[in-house]
Amino acid sequence: MTIAESPARTDLVHRATGLVPLIRKRAPWQEEHRVLHEEVLQGIVDAGLMKLRVPVRYGGYEADVRTVCDVISELSRGDGSVGWTVSTMTISSWLAGLLPDEVQDEIFADPDVRIGSSVSPNGVAVPASGGAVLNGKWAFSTGVLHSQWFIHSAVLAGADGEFAPVMVAVPTRELKVVDDWHTAGLRGTGSVTTIAEELFVPEARILPVLPLVLRNEHRSRLNARSPMWRAPFSPITAAGAGAVPLGMARAAREAFFERLPSRKITYTDYERQADAPLTHLQVAEAAVLIDEAEFHVRRAAERVDTKVRDGEAWTMEERALARMEMGAATLRAKEAVDILATAGGGSSIYSDQPMQRVERDIQTINLHGVLHPNTNLELYGRLLCGLEPNTHLI
Repeated sequence: MTIAESPARTDLVHRATGLVPLIRKRAPWQEEHRVLHEEVLQGIVDAGLMKLRVPVRYGGYEADVRTVCDVISELSRGDGSVGWTVSTMTISSWLAGLLPDEVQDEIFADPDVRIGSSVSPNGVAVPASGGAVLNGKWAFSTGVLHSQWFIHSAVLAGADGEFAPVMVAVPTRELKVVDDWHTAGLRGTGSVTTIAEELFVPEARILPVLPLVLRNEHRSRLNARSPMWRAPFSPITAAGAGAVPLGMARAAREAFFERLPSRKITYTDYERQADAPLTHLQVAEAAVLIDEAEFHVRRAAERVDTKVRDGEAWTMEERALARMEMGAATLRAKEAVDILATAGGGSSIYSDQPMQRVERDIQTINLHGVLHPNTNLELYGRLLCGLEPNTHLI
């Protein structure tokens, strides 16, 4: 075990920014091959960015939420598929830190270990001597093609016929992978389907969900006092996820302004698109929307960091607000990209133009079951109207 001083936020963000040219260079390859390029993955590992949510006793950084969000948004500015995959892996490392310490010793034996996860409880675990037998099929298994470990959501069968939600950690090699990730967007994530067939999971690798989500009760003794693991599941997850569409929107803005000096508006008298009042309105509106997305991500991150630092309890409305922030950031980012893509004209649809990929990626992430703006806004509205939440992921 190695304990080292964690780098400053500015240093970690600078490392992420330094990777953007490499990520953009490999983005077309990643989209074509539906997987992240090994050079990109190695660059992220070499920069130490896989350690953001690894316990310090294993050489990790235990970075605060604001730092994680800033890093993820920069990687997403390079390619949304990279940002989403790293976002998933950072929350997966956090989940691993909730498991018993002896399990963490096994998982984090390699401090650069990559861990994926899935939040859909599409598996059933049946108790067996010393653990449970897991069967299930999970789509959208982000990170499984790049990970040594994977944390799946499932339900654990009880003697009374009831089922309780759990998370289970399994070595990736024990899962069957189905190569079915043929999608319109976020193609580089390689979020294929995984299958578990009669897979035995030791009891120590099974984590009950409801005590974790509602009371922040987990199974790690050594992480119990760490600020990172005192944060509630949904708010810490929401902030990091919302940073991905924010980075995508920033990429769209850069792509638009890179082409602007050489563009005219076809079939008009405008020889320079930059001279048209319409363009001024479009870029201003997009800039405001990106600022609004950043506001929601930053506020969500700083709320977690502040409340954890001060030891404050979370109200149910604050938990729902975290989900709203994620949905609002996702929606505002998409609205900004829509404007910039429209302003980019017909030539932006060519496959060598990054705008078309950003546009498809932002549409895809807006359809994600956890980030979907409508779902998150409805949840927040229920709480504002005095109703109970309609999900346990809060």
